[in-house]
Amino acid sequence: MADKTQANSPAPGDGLVRAGGIVFIIGAVATLVTVAPLFLGIEAFPTYMFVLSMLMGVGFLMAGAGVLRSAAAGRRQARAAGE
Repeated sequence: MADKTQANSPAPGDGLVRAGGIVFIIGAVATLVTVAPLFLGIEAFPTYMFVLSMLMGVGFLMAGAGVLRSAAAGRRQARAAGE
C-alpha cells in the first residue's frame, strides 16, 4: 500500500499543469471577449485583447510540458525501482 505522504505530494510537472490550466482559462475568456463583438454588433476591442487570447495556446503548451515532465519522472522512477 502506498504511503499517504507520497500519494498527496505533488509530482514533478504538477505545477506546470495547474499553471497551464489557469493560463489556458484566461486565454479562453479573452478569446470569448474578443469574438463577442462579432455577434453583438459592437465596436471591436483593442489589440491587446487579441494578444491575451494567444494565452490559450501558451497555457496548452505549458500543461503539455507538465504532462511530459511528469511522464519522464514516472519512467525514471520505474526504471530505478526495476534495478
